[in-house]
Order: sequence, then structure tokens, then C-alpha cells
Amino acid sequence: MNFWDYLGTRHQQLLTDAFQHASAVFQCMVVATVIGVVIGVFTYRSEWAGSLATTTTSTILTIPSLAMIGLLIPIVGLGVAPTVIALTLYGLLPIVRNSIVGLRGVDPSLVDAAKGIGMSRTARLFRVELPLAWPPILTGIRVSTQMLMGIAAIAAYASGPGLGNEIFRGIGSLGSKNALNQVLAGTLGIVVLALLFDAAYVLIGRLTIPRGIRA
Repeated sequence: MNFWDYLGTRHQQLLTDAFQHASAVFQCMVVATVIGVVIGVFTYRSEWAGSLATTTTSTILTIPSLAMIGLLIPIVGLGVAPTVIALTLYGLLPIVRNSIVGLRGVDPSLVDAAKGIGMSRTARLFRVELPLAWPPILTGIRVSTQMLMGIAAIAAYASGPGLGNEIFRGIGSLGSKNALNQVLAGTLGIVVLALLFDAAYVLIGRLTIPRGIRA
């Protein structure tokens, strides 16, 4: 059976796996973005705190994904839970780092001007600093998403959702007539999803970042 025939006979399962893969990455990115930006907001004013946040999230990223999921299985079991925890932790570094860099890069004179017209610290953060820091934050989100697309394939090791199941089935049946088709279908599916997500981020950037800031 050639690759195209395989896709024709397995398209429903592949679409289901692709949806689960995209859904897992999207949900974990939402959680990682919220946590990462909050960490950035609380640490960017302090050099020591910012370095600690960046170093901690960098250390998490050095843990091999298979080892991370293996360590989580005895604690939270198989399935979705270890996948969500691992992906969320892995997605933090680019978002935390870019949040800190973006917030520190805001022109102090703009913050002083906002303070001069009576804005509270919270108002300055949400109406001045975060909007100006949004471009690097969005870049961090894009980088994290691309990383998680690939890492999410390892979730199949813990009976997690996604296209990794297709890849693992192919690897587990090497030598069979469809082994290569399974690995290829799962891999190409992840690549296509990564491209679609990146295109969506480009569109979000065009809609949310003023042209002057983009320039």
C-alpha cells in the first residue's frame, strides 16, 4: 500500500489524532502563556528575580521530554494529565524570557507620562506596558508553539492524545508494510499543524500590533 492509499483508508483516524494534537498544544499554550506572562510581570523589575525566572524555566527545558513524562506517570498516571503538565512546563521559557525582555524594553518616558496623567500602576501595566511588550511576547508564544508541536508527539508514550500515536505505532511495527506510512503520516501531520499555527500567529500579529510598532 502506497502512502496516498494509506491516507485514504486512515483519514478519519488521522484527522481525529490531528485534532487531539492541535487541541492539546493549544490548551497548553493558553495555560503557559498566562503563567509565563504573570511570571514576567512579577519579575521584570528586578534583575535578580528575572534571572531566577529565566534560569528556572531554562532548567526545565533541559529535561528530556521522555524522562519528564516518565517521571510524571507515577504521580498523575497515564493519559492527558502528564501530557498537559509536561507541555505547559516546556512552553514557559520563551514566553517568560520574552515577557521580561519586552516589559523592560518599554520606553520609561511613556510610563512616566502615564503616571503623570494619574494612571494607577495596574492601569499603566495593562494599558501601556503590556501592549508595547506584546510583539516580543507574541514571538515567544510562536516559538513555544513550534517546540510543543514536536514535543507533544512524545505524549503517546504515556497514552496521551495526538499524532504521536501514529508515529509510535509505526516505530513499534517496523518491518510491516505500513510502518513507514504511519511514521510519515504522523510526522507530516505535525509539520502541517505547526505551519497552520504559525500562520495564525502571523495573522494575530497583523491584527493586534500597530504598523508603527511592527516597523
